[in-house]
Amino acid sequence: MDVKPVSKVVIAGGGTAGWMAAASLTRLLGKSVSVTLIESDSISTVGVGEATIPPIRTLHKLLGINEQSFIKATNATFKLGIEFSGWRNEDHAYIHSFGITGKECWAGEFHHFWLRGLEKGIDADFGEYCFELQAAKAGKFGMSNQQPINFAYHLDASKYAQFLREFSENLGAKRIEGKISKVNKQSSNGFISSLTLADGSEVEGDLFIDCTGFRALLIEQSLHTGYDDWSHWLPCNTAVTVQTKSVSEPLPYTKSLAHDAGWQWQIPLQNRVGNGLVFCDKYLSEDAAIARLKSNVEGELINEPRAIKFLTGRRRKGWHKNCVALGLSSGFIEPLESTSIHLIMTGIVRLMRLFPFKGITDSLIDEYNTKLDSELNSIRDFIIMHYKVNNRRDGAFWDYCRQMDIPESLKHKLDLFQETGRVFLDDGDIFRVDSWTQVLLGQGMVPQQYHPITAEMSDAELTKFLSDLKAQVDNAVAQLPSHQQFINQHCKANGIASEARTK
Repeated sequence: MDVKPVSKVVIAGGGTAGWMAAASLTRLLGKSVSVTLIESDSISTVGVGEATIPPIRTLHKLLGINEQSFIKATNATFKLGIEFSGWRNEDHAYIHSFGITGKECWAGEFHHFWLRGLEKGIDADFGEYCFELQAAKAGKFGMSNQQPINFAYHLDASKYAQFLREFSENLGAKRIEGKISKVNKQSSNGFISSLTLADGSEVEGDLFIDCTGFRALLIEQSLHTGYDDWSHWLPCNTAVTVQTKSVSEPLPYTKSLAHDAGWQWQIPLQNRVGNGLVFCDKYLSEDAAIARLKSNVEGELINEPRAIKFLTGRRRKGWHKNCVALGLSSGFIEPLESTSIHLIMTGIVRLMRLFPFKGITDSLIDEYNTKLDSELNSIRDFIIMHYKVNNRRDGAFWDYCRQMDIPESLKHKLDLFQETGRVFLDDGDIFRVDSWTQVLLGQGMVPQQYHPITAEMSDAELTKFLSDLKAQVDNAVAQLPSHQQFINQHCKANGIASEARTK
């Protein structure tokens, strides 16, 4: 490999991925490396990854980003989870929240005690024992030391990139405006040596980060890394997106509404709502999808709908030679569980932990890719599970999903849960046991048994245990302000009216 020390990092492409990378590298490695980002004002970014999951807060703390400033700058709202409507069947809804449900013991998670309670006639819904889930249903949000709350954000992805650009440039990142016309490689080892821009100028670097989106200009068009197609497991291949004016107070959760050929999202920001219809064009045409989206959204359209084609899957190597792919250039697992920005973040953190200061070696590349494989496969399985475990009877799309073969890793998890109620996580799992149980139970999969450890409690003890937990959740939720009240008091974006419009 190339044992030349790495001091010059070149990021190809801006957007969320490019500026997240620039912000992280300049803030945390800026004394050791220089960071140059190339982006063209004439190339638009996808900019629809507007929902996140809680680990983004850890990155922001690491970077020293002021939360209030970030929220105001990106018109952000708070997210406690995702409501899935119509996924189990057409008339059912459940919430996958970010919270811990109930209280577990060393041998068995809470859902085992809940299942035994059902058997004994205690028929409270599983979600009634989760603080974040009940707060979401009540439209409430708040922070206190007495009652911690696990949350993420809904944000304007374009404004987020702008916020991070200013943050990065203040720390010394250099931005070059221009369109990349050629990727130059060393003849000896195939490493990228420089990028030639349309104006003829050349940008040299030691390590290149590909944030060029679906084009994958460096990692694929130049280095020919290869792509693993996952569309036989995740058949949706198109998203139609549109923004609408708000007509009500923003809810503290994302909405995912299943339809006969896929699903639709609703992401509430302080100033507008992001909407998208995800579908498989084998079962629904693009024109029909646009018409359906227009008829399903609330509020006046801010822009015309646009279609985004994609192929679910991943680049065979996230790090190849002296190029690391982040964001859409590394692949695409559809946005059902808001993992796109998270994968950018974990890719950046992994790169910094393995940063090749003394030179790029096979061991560094292999470790990066091994950890990435584990993470991607775990997320892939979690997303596939939503489609596989369904009871919808309204069309060929859901019939295909229910009957399709799935990865052995997921089949094992589903069999284990259905037969025993147990859930064991893989090394790369970003979703906890609570997430798996909330979604599996929400999708309608009920285990055939529960853990015998629950018999250590008498019926009376179990009843009191469950009752006390539910009361604790109810009391905590009752003390919270509404989501809108919290935003108005603490982090209302400039120019946003105090009172949301009502229907």
